[in-house]
Amino acid sequence: MPDDLRTSPVLDLTRALIARRSLTPDDAGCCQLMADRLAVLGFNIEWINAEGITNLWATRGSGGPLLVLAGHTDVVPPGPMAAWASDPFVPEIRDGVLYGRGAADMKSGLAAMVCAVERLLAQGPVGGTIAFLITSDEEGVALHGTRHVVEVLKSRGIKPDYAIVGEATGDQVFGDRITIGRRGSLGCNLKIFGKQGHVAYPQKAENPIHRLAPALAELVSIEWDAGNAHFPPTSFQVSNIHSGTGATNVIPGTTELIFNFRYCTESTADTLKARVHEVLDRHGLRYEADWWLSGLPFLTRRGALIEAAKDAIRDVTGLTPTLFTGGGTSDARFIAPMGTEVVEIGPVNDSIHKVDEHVRVVDLDALSAVYEGVMRRLLGSA
Repeated sequence: MPDDLRTSPVLDLTRALIARRSLTPDDAGCCQLMADRLAVLGFNIEWINAEGITNLWATRGSGGPLLVLAGHTDVVPPGPMAAWASDPFVPEIRDGVLYGRGAADMKSGLAAMVCAVERLLAQGPVGGTIAFLITSDEEGVALHGTRHVVEVLKSRGIKPDYAIVGEATGDQVFGDRITIGRRGSLGCNLKIFGKQGHVAYPQKAENPIHRLAPALAELVSIEWDAGNAHFPPTSFQVSNIHSGTGATNVIPGTTELIFNFRYCTESTADTLKARVHEVLDRHGLRYEADWWLSGLPFLTRRGALIEAAKDAIRDVTGLTPTLFTGGGTSDARFIAPMGTEVVEIGPVNDSIHKVDEHVRVVDLDALSAVYEGVMRRLLGSA
């Protein structure tokens, strides 16, 4: 069949979602599109919106176990439109590959989830409760999306047993890898104070760059921890450094530094902060440190969800997935602290946030079949 005539329920819904220009934090009607389909299936539709952010919480069933299908509709900006081979918000298939912003991250995952539930329920009732937690605030500040919904659920005494997040997780091919944990993310805006002056009279000034340099060298050289069987060692990385007045003959009065820890479960945010402050204080620096915690590390231990995911992937693809804990952060970091077993299963992630983001068309139905298989193993029949 020619590419432009190719169709399937998952492909059609993925295309419809890509066509909605949902630049973070705008949902652009994506959640409503999915809510309409879920309502037909008997889901109770609830909007737990906050600060203009669209958050869909949809549930069907009663009693446990409670399995949540989670994801986000917002996408990152496409960058230069001229760099794309086709309009990023006009989904296009070329050589069996679907192109468009959000194709992999993560509108295909959302479409695969909805269609998997449609097929599952068409075959009869299931045990437990199925829920969708979908937000339009993941790619941005992520303050009023899943984080907010989780707080509302906790206030109601709701604790999901399992959660599947549809982030792109495949390495080389679909099914070769699933994510079972993520490192924590701790950042800091650091300002070092000196005394501005003329470069010809350094004795009358205090150069904050010179004062910072030995301390920064020490911070870069520290082994923060050795990692463990599940995570690599904690990483310290400087992302920005700024100083100067623009003139070449002026010693600046301040230097500003932004750095980030991607840390494993062997360290905590508090211990990392304390070690940084110890170094800065020992070097006699005058400074202000503005810290922010983007997410705690989490790890889902071997249990029913991981085994169900592995079995479902083997049935659909013939592969045994690697259990992965690398990469950036995801909304799983808000769900896991509830005591929920969480895995991330999605398409190959090599094009996410890039120009010409894409997903293989054949992977869409495979992904949906995996979701259906996991639900069938965990929920069974009523």
